[in-house]
Amino acid sequence: MDPVRLVTLAPGHFHAALVQKEMLPGVDPHVHVYAPDGPDLDAHLDHINRFNTRADQPTSWVTTVHAGPDWLERFLAEGPGNAVVLAGRNRPKIDLILAAVSNGYCVLADKPWVIEPADFAKQERVFDEAARSGVFAWDVMTERWEATTRLQRELIHDGEVFGPPLTGTAEGPALQLESVHYLAKHVAGTPLRRPAWWFDPVVAGDAIADVGTHLADLAMWLLFPDQAVELADVEVLDASRWPTAVDRESFRQITGLADFPPELAHLRDGDHLNYWGNGTVLCRLRDRFVRYTTRWGVRAAGPDGDTHLAVAHGLYSTITVRHDTDFGPGLQIFVTPHRESAVMRVAIEKSGYAVSEVAGELHVHVPPAARTGHEAHFAEVLGEFVTYFRERSLIPAWERPNLLAKYYLTTRAVELARAKRA
Repeated sequence: MDPVRLVTLAPGHFHAALVQKEMLPGVDPHVHVYAPDGPDLDAHLDHINRFNTRADQPTSWVTTVHAGPDWLERFLAEGPGNAVVLAGRNRPKIDLILAAVSNGYCVLADKPWVIEPADFAKQERVFDEAARSGVFAWDVMTERWEATTRLQRELIHDGEVFGPPLTGTAEGPALQLESVHYLAKHVAGTPLRRPAWWFDPVVAGDAIADVGTHLADLAMWLLFPDQAVELADVEVLDASRWPTAVDRESFRQITGLADFPPELAHLRDGDHLNYWGNGTVLCRLRDRFVRYTTRWGVRAAGPDGDTHLAVAHGLYSTITVRHDTDFGPGLQIFVTPHRESAVMRVAIEKSGYAVSEVAGELHVHVPPAARTGHEAHFAEVLGEFVTYFRERSLIPAWERPNLLAKYYLTTRAVELARAKRA
């Protein structure tokens, strides 16, 4: 069987490299990279080199670089490989996806595919062109591989534990999601350098269209597993956005640049740069009220770094995923019973999980072996992609409508949030 032969186009986000953090069976070690010359390409190649030269289980990727101003034309003319990896500047991403599937490539594309409402219609064209070419495009939804999130999904649909799901209200949604990220962080053990364009919503998008894609996806994936969510099932009720102020010294440390560049002048606010990293969205998915919030800080105060919160309300219990250092590093899952806790505990343990009761909550223990970590999730997504590459009939039918629904949600939210500040 023909292996997956990767071509990376215009890498600009470290996720493009994380796809290659591990070697996988069925993936050719020879990868072609087509990109303009510059720091984005240099950073990508540096990540790959670090994977190849690390002491513990080094990778063995062989990279052929095709760099220059005509990189896209050369890619389309030369046609190496059979699968494209895309993780870089967000605004042109949907056009690159469309070009790749139109030329017979399967595509593994990082979120977000679109950041502007005007580009939403291009997603239907992607699916139409992919069908015509006999290929497919896959969204990198790493959060589905988080062990606590997968357990939360399981418990939400356990009638003895969760009971009938509540529909919630605008003031008290049935599902609340919050993601907190930091501009200064480490990737694969080294400080991350972010490109200047990362801060520009014209290129990178607002956070509610970027990180918000994960939260919109999780809302559908948690509440309606293996079900199609159609556009008619989605109603965006409200959305707001606000900036994070980044001072000059922090910007220098994060980007390696001496000062704010001229192309970011429209984001300057005195001695600070406004990064549009914060937003909150209230929506209705079918009959459920959902609120999701994205927040970006400059740097974390503690060791945990990025954090995630998910709170789901049912008649019998509330199920929460959150960080809680009292129970160890990483995400933890808790069940707050709305009926006799002993009955609830028996129901959870019957599913095969150890439980301890603390301050009115049941802490459900996730086995350490299941905690693979965020960076490892990219290899799991690539493994999923390889499976579908070999057998297209295994791709769930609900993935296409749900991808359209989540990007309708995120782009409509951006539209509402920006209108408030017009």
